Amino acid sequence: MALPSNPGFDAFRLPEAHEELRQAVRSLAEDKIAPRAAEIDATGEFPHDVYDALASSGFHAIHIPEEFGGEGGDALATCLVIEEVARVCASSSLIPAVNKLGTTPLLVGGDRGVQEAYLPRVASGEAMFSYCLSERESGSDAAAMRTRATPDGDGWVLQGQKSWITNAGVSHYYTVLAVTDPEAGPAGISAFVVHADDEGVSFGAPERKLGIHGLPTREVLFDGVRLPGDRIIGAPGTGFRTAMTTLDHTRITIGAQAVGIAQGALDAAVAYAKEREQFGRPIAGFQGVQFMLADMAMKLEAARSLVYVAAAKSERGDADLTFFGAAAKCHASDVAMEITTDAVQVFGGNGYTKDYPVERFMRDAKITQIYEGTNQIQRIVMARQLLGS
Repeated sequence: MALPSNPGFDAFRLPEAHEELRQAVRSLAEDKIAPRAAEIDATGEFPHDVYDALASSGFHAIHIPEEFGGEGGDALATCLVIEEVARVCASSSLIPAVNKLGTTPLLVGGDRGVQEAYLPRVASGEAMFSYCLSERESGSDAAAMRTRATPDGDGWVLQGQKSWITNAGVSHYYTVLAVTDPEAGPAGISAFVVHADDEGVSFGAPERKLGIHGLPTREVLFDGVRLPGDRIIGAPGTGFRTAMTTLDHTRITIGAQAVGIAQGALDAAVAYAKEREQFGRPIAGFQGVQFMLADMAMKLEAARSLVYVAAAKSERGDADLTFFGAAAKCHASDVAMEITTDAVQVFGGNGYTKDYPVERFMRDAKITQIYEGTNQIQRIVMARQLLGS
């Protein structure tokens, strides 16, 4: 077999447009977001100024197609935005991540009417969109949800609650999964769009979290919320499939967030190791520290490559996306936890204080191993794909 004279090595290099996007986001992040990161973490307030900066550049929801007024960024573009923002502030990186998570059910399962009703509002920066799947008693076991949507004339009445909802109370719109046929199991679950100002919608107190303080996490409560018929996403009974398809695509963005957090921690550790002196020389001159930094960088680049491959598969809709989405999220978040912990170690006692950013990176990294499916669940997903079960 004759080999091609010019093998496709460019497959291992980002396209020029994506490199330009990375630089644009990095510039904005370093100028507008990095100086605010510690304050956002300390106050726990939603960073409206950061949101405005991202929205003015189209980075707040870059994934929305041009036909709905968006930038039309592909899956890799979305990952680059999230990665570069997370490199300086994990909380702020949830702005594009939450918008993608909340609107992807409309893109993969909604009809044209529901897409046209909501996607332009998110694309313009007018509104944010959150995702409501988990409940108090159904986190990993999502199909065991108890929130009910009961038919009522040409609409539905929603009753129940959702837990651990990122950006609850700030987002204008919510994709909500609810049981519409209790006898049908997962096939009896449907997806709906709920407005924050719908009568009967309320929010619990903000959770007191380890990290990602800048975006609120709260319960969303539904007390007889009347939904018109055009608020359903897809046909009745398709909601669980839509929810799982959504996660196949959006888990990759959590991998990107984890990569960004890890990169920020590594950058800080390298800079500190060059400056911090012990025994008469910078600690970067000691082999023990050098090996730590080398291992951190090696693991990070492997995680980044896996996330980018998964993003390409998401864009193409490859048959093995479920495996790669789970693998990218799982591996990158495990690596982020390792790297941020090691970064604190490089800083020594200083790393354990809020005077330096690495303790924030470590706290923020932990959630990437948990949300959008714990890493134990990701391993189950991968195993089932391998075994065909």
